[in-house]
Amino acid sequence: MSVEPGLEGPTFPPLQTGVPLGARVDPFARAVAQAQGGEVEPGTVHYAETDRALRLAVTFAPETPLRHAMGVVLAVELGLADAIGALAPPEVAVHFTWPAGVKVNGAACGRIRAAASTTDPAAEPDWLVVGVELDVSPEPGTETGRTPDRTWLHAEGCADVTVPALISSFARHMLVWVHSFMADGLGPAHAAWRAKCDTLEQDITEPQAGFFAGLDEHGGMLLRTGSGTRIIPLTTMLEAP
Repeated sequence: MSVEPGLEGPTFPPLQTGVPLGARVDPFARAVAQAQGGEVEPGTVHYAETDRALRLAVTFAPETPLRHAMGVVLAVELGLADAIGALAPPEVAVHFTWPAGVKVNGAACGRIRAAASTTDPAAEPDWLVVGVELDVSPEPGTETGRTPDRTWLHAEGCADVTVPALISSFARHMLVWVHSFMADGLGPAHAAWRAKCDTLEQDITEPQAGFFAGLDEHGGMLLRTGSGTRIIPLTTMLEAP
């Protein structure tokens, strides 16, 4: 992200530390690699210096079993939605698809990623990394009208939103939701996330076919099929470190 003269890069709250990376570096992969080596403190935000996309990763050190700690994913998603809402015109709508899709004005615009030191829901992870990716502006020459199911923030009336401002806004709003999750449990985030999910109580095909009936107490999907209702836990979104 080349910062123009007179413009500042992103800023972070006192409990977070920003680590800038090259435009072609994957912040999620870097954060995971450093967490595996025990090199990164909780609250570290790795971010790519690029003006075309928001790409960052936040490192957490949960002190609860993984099944509960995964609720921070919902907190991160809500922080992103609030960050966009604080900078974008009021008509811009942000929605989620379970577990990790981010939509702007009804079209796919980004995703959330996660990896942890363990995949055992009952184990307490040494670290948990949550990545955020949001498409801000298309590559030059891209004909955005040819992809109605995909969009970019700048194509949705947000041409004045810069990546540094978005990172700064995200850092503040995400911290509010994370503190809420730590202090009050998943309840508040659970309710707010449901309100922003546009596939809830509908027939879906992804991640599996069925009726999306709701979320369990840990943010897992309640999927109703012809054979009954079952839970798909949030831990299924974890990527191999």
